[in-house]
Amino acid sequence: MKRLIKESGIRDIGLLKKRYPEAKIYFHQDLDGVTTALAMKKYLEDQGIKVVDCEIIQYGEKEWAIKKPDGSGDVMPVLVDFAHGKPMFKIHTDHHDSQVGVEKDTSTDFRSSRSNVETISQTISPKDIFKDDDLYIVSTIDSANFVANQITPKMVMNFIFKYDKDLSVRRNKMMMGLVVNKLLLAYKNDKVNGRDLLEYLVMNCKPSLENLYNTIANIAKEQGFANTEVMQKNQQKYIEDRSKEGVIQKEGGVLHQFGLGSMRKGSYDRYTPFELNPDADFLVTGIGAPVGLVQASCNPYKEDRALKGVDLGKIKDQVLLSFKPELEQVILPFKIIKRVAEKKATKDSVGFTQKDMDALYGGMESYDPKTNTINAYDFLKANSGGHKCITNITGIGFVYSGYDKPYVKDLPEEAIPIAFYEGSNSFIQDIKQKLLKFRKLSEKQIQAAINGMKREGIDVEELANPKQGRGTTDLTKDMKEKFVELLNDYIKNPKPNAEPVTESVQKKRTVATALKEHMGGKKLLSEKEWDVIMKKLNAVEDDMGQWDHPEKCTMINSSRITMENVSYPLLGIDNTGHYKIMQPEKTYSFPGNRVFEIPLKGKYKKLGLILLDKI
Repeated sequence: MKRLIKESGIRDIGLLKKRYPEAKIYFHQDLDGVTTALAMKKYLEDQGIKVVDCEIIQYGEKEWAIKKPDGSGDVMPVLVDFAHGKPMFKIHTDHHDSQVGVEKDTSTDFRSSRSNVETISQTISPKDIFKDDDLYIVSTIDSANFVANQITPKMVMNFIFKYDKDLSVRRNKMMMGLVVNKLLLAYKNDKVNGRDLLEYLVMNCKPSLENLYNTIANIAKEQGFANTEVMQKNQQKYIEDRSKEGVIQKEGGVLHQFGLGSMRKGSYDRYTPFELNPDADFLVTGIGAPVGLVQASCNPYKEDRALKGVDLGKIKDQVLLSFKPELEQVILPFKIIKRVAEKKATKDSVGFTQKDMDALYGGMESYDPKTNTINAYDFLKANSGGHKCITNITGIGFVYSGYDKPYVKDLPEEAIPIAFYEGSNSFIQDIKQKLLKFRKLSEKQIQAAINGMKREGIDVEELANPKQGRGTTDLTKDMKEKFVELLNDYIKNPKPNAEPVTESVQKKRTVATALKEHMGGKKLLSEKEWDVIMKKLNAVEDDMGQWDHPEKCTMINSSRITMENVSYPLLGIDNTGHYKIMQPEKTYSFPGNRVFEIPLKGKYKKLGLILLDKI
């Protein structure tokens, strides 16, 4: 039995409380998450539903590690301030621009607003739960609306609240709210009586910022948490480290960094780069393996946050589009998504189920229900989101996770090639499965399998030393660089109703520059960009290639190229950016599914040499 949330609250709340006399609230790990959970707790208890427990839910691995709720029993699972739904939740509220994974019959309230707590407190509840001042403060912090409230980086990064008699009561409350936010972030991983501090606060605090502040201050002292003086010193050291040359880079009005540096308790603040570079307009951050994340945000301390109409959400879409040729080649099956998602899950966790696969990815274009797979482009599109002032590309860690490869570190060295065998010989496959299960084989079994592989023409030595392929960190770095490049291009050349940024960039680059950047993996070419290059070079798309079109540039719709009866070398470039010099009478394979051929002879020889840095 699920009911929809309407303007005046949850419809038929009387029926719901008969079905569920108790509830458990799942909430996001930040100030809005905590205050929204407190507001929902008060609302449910006013309706006669006792909140018996709560749990933090966080994007990433922790999303699938939360404990299984008993939705068919007496405890109603409720999700607040979180954009990713799950089939198990009976009520789900959120204020972000978009939500995914929500089943049609889940009770929902999705309102685009400054914070989720103001929706619960002022719209769903028949009476206000948090005071107006508190709601305004939480909304200001969650939406980073700092300029309108004359809030500086130092105020946001401050750990200590002292009442200032020269300020108004409202201004003092704002300063207190900023400190509450800072302390929540600093102590979010600390425990109270064996449970997370934020969960303790939800179960024990009143819906009031003042009560939150006093409770946190008392607990920190009683439990011996890091004191504010220590955390301020850690913060100062962090600022000094981040100010070193090359740590945070600047191109045009865009700051960018890879990684967040060494962090001690209380040291990190997401706005540190803007504290060090107050004139910058944007920040792009990349976080490598195992996470795989790119985040872009406006400078919230500048008056015109959406500078010149830049929409970071749309730039994010263009970044993904530029990597589409590569990402479409990576097929993610359900079992790999499940393994990566459940890295921190236990037997008591909700885990990643087929229902989640259907809800999150079933509507994506590349999802194939027969094979239960989705390509990496659609996977990242489904997982990424945000709005014009802050946006994320998330899920990069799933693309090149390595979970599709066998674990070989504890295997006998001479047996490693067997673990990588992908042939159809059932005898060798049986030996491989025994190896992966028992982690050892007899000398006779190893020799029999190796000999069989050699008879199939398999290069056993190459399998014994597999090459390290493209990884999460590589892809994340490239996406971060692409985001910076596209963002700067748009800032410099803003146009009303402008065409997609990737196309405007493409038109201003020479063919050599575009191909060289594609080959370097820095800016993979889109389909439209390939079309322009083909036209400029008078190239031909024909699988007969040089046989029918000697000394012309040709596009071959295959990953395998034979140079039989071709008397001159070619430069081959596939759609993923990989390239090879192909010599006469040899055969070559590429990781992509199309190869562009440039003759290293005649009219196009100079172009080929430029691309190979020979000129």
